[in-house]
Amino acid sequence: MKRVLLALAMQLPLLASAADAPSYTLTLKDHRYQPSELRVPAGTRIKLELVNRDPSPEEFESDDFPAEKIVMPNSSTSLFIGPFKAGRYRFYGDFHQPTAQGMLIVE
Repeated sequence: MKRVLLALAMQLPLLASAADAPSYTLTLKDHRYQPSELRVPAGTRIKLELVNRDPSPEEFESDDFPAEKIVMPNSSTSLFIGPFKAGRYRFYGDFHQPTAQGMLIVE
């Protein structure tokens, strides 16, 4: 029991920082991300809400930062990414790469 409590206590700072993370939303419609450019602050871990309004699944992915998440049709999910240094980071939908393109602009 003490080990379980210790493990939970060690997770509290992570949970608190996740709750404090600013949230941003990317919506996929017609296999395109909206907005196609998302501006976020440098040095900050963010919560990214992914909303899929299409009738097919999509996989949010990036080669510029570690992220990979499948979003089922007409549903949403979230993930935490960052913190990032200032710059531009490309992301895309792996299942519809020609159209599902976007840029994370970190300032």
